[in-house]
Amino acid sequence: MATTREKGRQAERLAEAWLADRGYVVLARNHATRGGEVDLVCREGNVLCFVEVRSRADILHGAPEETVDRRKALRVVAAATDWARRNGALDDDIRFDVLAVTGAAEAPSFELFQGAFDAAGGSIG
Repeated sequence: MATTREKGRQAERLAEAWLADRGYVVLARNHATRGGEVDLVCREGNVLCFVEVRSRADILHGAPEETVDRRKALRVVAAATDWARRNGALDDDIRFDVLAVTGAAEAPSFELFQGAFDAAGGSIG
């Protein structure tokens, strides 16, 4: 049986392919710092997108996107800031997205929440 980490990495691979099919260009995967991690760093047109991938086998205990709280958002922001600084992208237009992956790997469903939170970790919307 796959571990939670292995399931998460599998969801990230599925998410990467799904985003690429929609025109996103993946620049980096799993950028980690002491302060946090961002799953995918992408470009959609002129916008630099930091994408947090969340997955669940089903929604019996809530949707995947519901697992991104303020603390998690701030950890993504910390890693994103580090990536942007290291790659000369601090002046780029930046967006924080959450991609929810639900279901089995053979037939997952995806829901993208563009601008899911801001750089202060606050929810947008």
